Amino acid sequence: MIRAFARLPISVRVPIMSAALMVLVGLIASHQVLTALTRAQEARLEELMRLHVDGLSVALGPSVLREDVWEVYDTLDRARQAGADQRMILTVVSDSDGQVIAATDPRRAPVGSELSDLTDLDTVPKLDEIALTSADGHVRVLAPLVYQGRGVGRILTEMDVSDLAAERRRATLALIVFNTVATGGLALIGLVVTRRMLRPISVLAGRMAAGAGRPEPIPPQEVPSGDSEVARLFRTYNDMVDAIAAKSDTERRLAERERLVSLGRLSSSLAHEINNPLGGLLNAADTIETYAERPDTVRKSAGILVRGLRHLRDVSAAALDHNRVDRRGEALKPEDLEDLRMLVAPEAQRQRQSLGWMIDASADDLAPHPAGPVRQIALNLVLNALNAAGPSGTVSLRVDGLEDGLQLVVTDGGPGLSEAALRRLFSSAPTEPGGGVGLRVVRDLVSSLGGRIAHDRHEGRTVITVTLPGKRAREVA
Repeated sequence: MIRAFARLPISVRVPIMSAALMVLVGLIASHQVLTALTRAQEARLEELMRLHVDGLSVALGPSVLREDVWEVYDTLDRARQAGADQRMILTVVSDSDGQVIAATDPRRAPVGSELSDLTDLDTVPKLDEIALTSADGHVRVLAPLVYQGRGVGRILTEMDVSDLAAERRRATLALIVFNTVATGGLALIGLVVTRRMLRPISVLAGRMAAGAGRPEPIPPQEVPSGDSEVARLFRTYNDMVDAIAAKSDTERRLAERERLVSLGRLSSSLAHEINNPLGGLLNAADTIETYAERPDTVRKSAGILVRGLRHLRDVSAAALDHNRVDRRGEALKPEDLEDLRMLVAPEAQRQRQSLGWMIDASADDLAPHPAGPVRQIALNLVLNALNAAGPSGTVSLRVDGLEDGLQLVVTDGGPGLSEAALRRLFSSAPTEPGGGVGLRVVRDLVSSLGGRIAHDRHEGRTVITVTLPGKRAREVA
């Protein structure tokens, strides 16, 4: 119930809570009104009964002392006729021993009977204990009959309070009707006012959700005029949207610059890789041209040409395959990692670096993973390691197949990652100027694949481990 209420829009919850509070206040106020009315009625009854008892005590004292039944009855009858418009139903007078001397209704209380036979005297309230709690509209009161300072008997009086009960019922009904109408009206007004007050919040939430993850600015005509809190909130939101757009544009430019830098480095490596066999190919072609009449020399030079051209073809195919745009939908294959080695090997050779390359994963281990993102992760990490290792440094890549996943371990003997580089690799905070976008690309790609990154610095070597979950683990997550 509480969870269902929490899922309601705030523009509905606030009026409901306001209406509930108004109902609570109305109940408390109604209880106070009815309590005050009851106390006033009880005070009136107590005053009336006190006058009645005091008058009877003065009139009946001598007769009760003489036990003059007829005189007592005559006094009660005259009191009843004089108060015919009052609420007294029955008045019974007894002596100090509890025997009835006379009553306004002798059939209900015969002379000489015990007063306790008429009712349980312990439950009959005294004058100062009158309470309007009787369900039949009658109230009984037991008072002492005092004459000349001493008690000579007791007076039991039964009153009709049905009119007072009806008055309380009418007051209760009026309070219920008034509270219902007032609460309903105020709740409706509160709903309208609250929804109107919360309309800017709805506009803001709609703008934030309309851009499919990228918030949209609020048009100037929808921003309230003046310097109210809502207007300042809208202007601050628009400034935030502009800042997000500027940040996205900056990151896009940095990523583009990093891509161009990586492309330049790869182009330089490829040029180095192609330039080396070109000299041999030219020498072979020159040998064929010079010694055309020597079949063995021509055949040997032709073999050199064929091997060199095949090598150039493999390098070109690897470069084209790596830069193919749509690689995310293809499964990773051992050939992809071999092409990756061929791409980075010239850069390692140029810097006279030792490049270790160990693939301990079968085709079945690689197949559940997308080729494009995994190759991009490995390429960025290896290129970063080659750059960090420096001339004559050592770099290695190890790919291991796990029970349900894949692990890439890149190691280099460089000085280690800076604090800024570590923030780019592990934090989602905005990147600082100065490059290193490749590490942020690695973080985003690993995050999109549901993997995790670990960094370790041990015995002068930097180790970055990327663990990618398999298809089953990704489905469970």
